[in-house]
Amino acid sequence: MKILGVNALFHDPSAALVVDGRTVAAAEEERFSRRKHGHRPVPFAAWELPELSARWCLAEAGLDVGQLDAVTYSFDVGLARPAEELGLFDPWDHLRQTYAREAPGFLATALPGLDPEQVRFVPHHVAHAASSALAAPWVGSGEATDVLVLDGRGECASHLSGTYSGDGRLTTHYTQELPHSLGLLYEDLTEHLGFLRSSDEYKVMAMASYGEPRFLDQLRERIRATDEGGFVTERIDWQSFAKRLDSGEEWTEDHAALAASVQKRLEEVLVDLARGLRARTGSRHLTLAGGVALNCVANSVILEQSGYDDVWVQPAAGDSGTSLGSALHVAAEAGDALTPMTGADLGRGWSDDEIESWLRTAQVAYERPDDVAVEVAECLAADGVVAWFQGRSEFGPRALGHRSLLAHPGRRENLERLNDVKGREQFRPVAPMVLLDRARDIFSRGPIPSPYMLFVHDVHPDWRDRIPAVVHVDGTARVQTVDPEQEPLVARMLTEFEARSGIPVVVNTSLNTAGRPMVDDPRDALECFGSAPVSLLAIGPFVVRRSR
Repeated sequence: MKILGVNALFHDPSAALVVDGRTVAAAEEERFSRRKHGHRPVPFAAWELPELSARWCLAEAGLDVGQLDAVTYSFDVGLARPAEELGLFDPWDHLRQTYAREAPGFLATALPGLDPEQVRFVPHHVAHAASSALAAPWVGSGEATDVLVLDGRGECASHLSGTYSGDGRLTTHYTQELPHSLGLLYEDLTEHLGFLRSSDEYKVMAMASYGEPRFLDQLRERIRATDEGGFVTERIDWQSFAKRLDSGEEWTEDHAALAASVQKRLEEVLVDLARGLRARTGSRHLTLAGGVALNCVANSVILEQSGYDDVWVQPAAGDSGTSLGSALHVAAEAGDALTPMTGADLGRGWSDDEIESWLRTAQVAYERPDDVAVEVAECLAADGVVAWFQGRSEFGPRALGHRSLLAHPGRRENLERLNDVKGREQFRPVAPMVLLDRARDIFSRGPIPSPYMLFVHDVHPDWRDRIPAVVHVDGTARVQTVDPEQEPLVARMLTEFEARSGIPVVVNTSLNTAGRPMVDDPRDALECFGSAPVSLLAIGPFVVRRSR
């Protein structure tokens, strides 16, 4: 089957194309529209569809709308109930449900030639579950896998625990009904700390490392797992712990302690949920999905303490991934043989000729060195900052060696330098990418390989002073391992950098500036390079140097 998946209703609208069980293309609308997260998660924006990414997915596969067997939409309005019945204060939620109900007609307008009858509604958390469990490395092996989904909300729940059989069929064991929600709890804290909810939750995770969880006992009374497989999140008076912050206002020890306490309690409840699920099923494998699964610190604790042999998280674990999950769900129902996800590089890419045409149009001086990997390694070894634009763009929020800013990890000041380049808060860490065969020499307490930067690892003490730019305040790092068979160009760059520096690690952070989506096309790359103090742009086989 040829299935186009669509996510639109809450945030991070996206589209994905699955053909005969294989993921052909997937992209977030923000990469095309240049609006961070596509749109805000408010009912008044819920009608906006990922038209640009959907059209690109079809074009990438050489398909027209008439060749599709189905279009999936990752929300089933038939399962939704009024917000007030769910204990939510969301007075315009009925408008969101109206837009969802009319989605087939809206999609037919956006994609001329589409029959509205081809649109299939897939429950939101089923789409999340499928996005991970039906893309995991052991798909097609005949092995069962457990799945935990946790996010802010779906139709009327915030959580799903279940098991996929070897043939891709889901058995749901439990769903936690709203208003209890670990995702909304974390969003509330994000807003209380002066950050943008449904966007900046990762900043709270970073802040947590600066505090001690001294409010943990009080939170354990209000946030707890239940024997049935769900949890309770009682309303919390955040002001009783630390005063509310305005955007940009400086945080204090109390705010860091509150972030640390909520992070720790989140980890404890997630471990309880995972242990309970494993006790029920005896499965070896666990997959995670939903926005909470982007919490790499919690993912590592689950792996360590849940008893599962493997824990796998799909790189677009948030709502953007539900476009892919809804398509995979329908493909599995149809009996298509599903193939594992082999990489996050599912977005747009350009040929060398196309990139050179962009460079000529921009009238910038450029070169084509013998080996762009060598050129970049030399620049990094000389303490330059490199904008790295190679291959197809990543699906999901992580830069994984296709749209990255790179720097020397051995210079402590490069953390502050990169945060200045990107316009970010200085307490936020940057991540290391490391050659796969060297990862265990430098990092521990975490899965190896770790290609999607969704777990944290301890940095060995004897390496902390050698790569200080990527070591967070708690001695950890969010690692991306690089397999030469999957990423030969990135691996060659790392090898060349090690030959010049003695370090098989490079700083890797996303190629964008604060408040903007990650760079996607060559124009974005040139604009970012032109507006940020970056030494070198490596774009395809070409380099553009900063004139001095």
